[in-house]
Amino acid sequence: MILDQVSVFVENKPGALADVTARLAEASVDFKAFTVADTAEFGVLRFIADAPKKALALLKLGGWVASLTPVVAVKMSNEPGSLARILKVLSDQGIQVEYTYAFVAQEKGRAYVVFRVADPAGAATLLEASGFETLKSITD
Repeated sequence: MILDQVSVFVENKPGALADVTARLAEASVDFKAFTVADTAEFGVLRFIADAPKKALALLKLGGWVASLTPVVAVKMSNEPGSLARILKVLSDQGIQVEYTYAFVAQEKGRAYVVFRVADPAGAATLLEASGFETLKSITD
């Protein structure tokens, strides 16, 4: 399955990231995973949250440039080689990973990895057929 990831452009200056996260915290939006990529002038905050559509609406209302992006999140064991096995399935089918980030689950020994690919539904179907479990929601 695919999840909605929120992406928001954040000016690269002191306090800007704090402003974005405070706005979301005030509305009780709970981050489950996030990553920030930056350049000299701005950063892109990408995150998985419990309420992505609510987060998107709040950000846009606050004047930030934000969007939803479909991504695939895969459950994996938290041990050496787990990521390599997932990536091999994707690469063997010629699927290019645009970016990825991971987070450790509260469940001991589990982790999740988030992938942005051109065809997230196709990648999810392939991974599930290869025995990997994709997240259907952030509460899985």
